[in-house]
Amino acid sequence: MKSNKLNLFDFTMIVVGLVIGMGIFRTAATSAKYALDPTVYFSAWLAGGLIALCGALTYAEIGSRYPVTGGYYKVFAYAYHPSIAFSINCIILISNAASLAAVALIGSGYISQVFFHEPASDVTKALIATAAVIVFYGVNLMGLRMSAKTQTVLMIIKISMILMLIGALFIPSAYSSDTVSAVVSEENKGISWIQSFGLSLIAVSFTYGGYQQTINFGSEVREPSRNIPRGIFFGITIIILLYLLVNFSYFKIIGFERLQQEREIATIVAGKVFGEAGANAFSGLLFLSVLAYVNVLLMSNPRVMYAMSEDGTLPAIFKKKSEKKDVLVVSLTVFAAICIIILFFAQTFEEILNFTIFLDCFGMAASAASIFWLRKRTKHLDGTGIFSMKLYPLQPIIFIAAYIFVAISIAVQTPMTALTGIAVLAVFTLIYFIAKKSRVSGTGTE
Repeated sequence: MKSNKLNLFDFTMIVVGLVIGMGIFRTAATSAKYALDPTVYFSAWLAGGLIALCGALTYAEIGSRYPVTGGYYKVFAYAYHPSIAFSINCIILISNAASLAAVALIGSGYISQVFFHEPASDVTKALIATAAVIVFYGVNLMGLRMSAKTQTVLMIIKISMILMLIGALFIPSAYSSDTVSAVVSEENKGISWIQSFGLSLIAVSFTYGGYQQTINFGSEVREPSRNIPRGIFFGITIIILLYLLVNFSYFKIIGFERLQQEREIATIVAGKVFGEAGANAFSGLLFLSVLAYVNVLLMSNPRVMYAMSEDGTLPAIFKKKSEKKDVLVVSLTVFAAICIIILFFAQTFEEILNFTIFLDCFGMAASAASIFWLRKRTKHLDGTGIFSMKLYPLQPIIFIAAYIFVAISIAVQTPMTALTGIAVLAVFTLIYFIAKKSRVSGTGTE
């Protein structure tokens, strides 16, 4: 069975594929908006990569020490309590819905430039994003599936667009005449370097997300104690280099001041290098990649809800399938509805971004901290060839501290977002105990 295990190259490419998403085409502008100067900006992107490295190593060891099907819920129920596992899993679902909404807004911002030839209003972008969710909700409801080949083609398109942005660095004639000037907005006046760094890191954290899925590969890698740390190190290093090069391209081509003020920045770079036709083609391809992401999340997240329903942590109705198409009708409908509700109430990318990352801060910090309990409970596995971090507990401590810092930055900037996130966590914990009590009562009356 050794041949079925992932080798170093396979695992490295998986790490790269898990992290590189659509965020880099939009979050750079949001990160720059809160950066006092280019030093803060590039420091945030470098720090984000190091945080991702610590997180990926932590989750990989969690997966090595407790390799179960069902992922997050069972690991955290084992390390903590089922109520905490339920809350974390629900937070991850809501966060995924918010991520889908945010990425759909990125795509709508770019495609609206093609149709309207000017930046669209927040309402227009939200309506386009909502339409995309509804269309792919219908596609999934009919039982249609985007093939793996199509997903691969769209991944190639995404990587090609990133390489095109980096390639612009080799065209000096496209460089901005003023790259280092920065605008200090009204909301940034009077803030310190560390506050600016924290606010800039919020958008960066969103862009580096995805490494937590290494939890699912702890027992799937050949020679895990050797290949997991190397694969994660090589993968995250590749991502850091790509992201820094893309950001340096933005910086050199349009200048830092414009980077702070614009939104659909990748189109501006494409326009300066390839002209209007090239910019429109870039926007169209980017929108296609966004649709692929929307489709993937609408396919995968209802299955998480189905698994939670099978475990008895969500009502049995979430297991309901259509007989003809084998589609999880209720789970799919609820998840799509959550995405649309988030789009309706938030509308702007920044609001959804802060909400998503604040929820992630809870989920990431709590889930990463489970390694401290797992280490104690699985001491018998030490020396058996599983992956163990060499500098432990440095990596999880850095990772958890970083996410606490980001959560504080969000709470200071947008207190209502933080309160909403805390309320969501409290509601899900309450739902767990109410559902548990009703199950116990139902069993007792039978």
